[in-house]
Amino acid sequence: MSDTPLGDIGSGAGKGGGAGGSIREAGGSLGKMQAAQEEEFFYKQQKEQLKKLKTDLSDEITFHEEQIKRHQEAIARNKARVSELEKN
Repeated sequence: MSDTPLGDIGSGAGKGGGAGGSIREAGGSLGKMQAAQEEEFFYKQQKEQLKKLKTDLSDEITFHEEQIKRHQEAIARNKARVSELEKN
């Protein structure tokens, strides 16, 4: 039985239209090792991308919270000015 519709990962050239390089094409333990290294590379890359996305979103949230605070302070100042003008 195979792990994927195209055969076992790293077991040699498959039906996918591309061989994946000479080592993977040859199959055997070297092909499986290369496939595992590629999977690990993409896993780490995806993990780093998610970490950066979380950081970026957190920074954006902080920025918008600061903007809200500034706007609320400006609203309060303007309301105080309007109130002061109405007294005169």
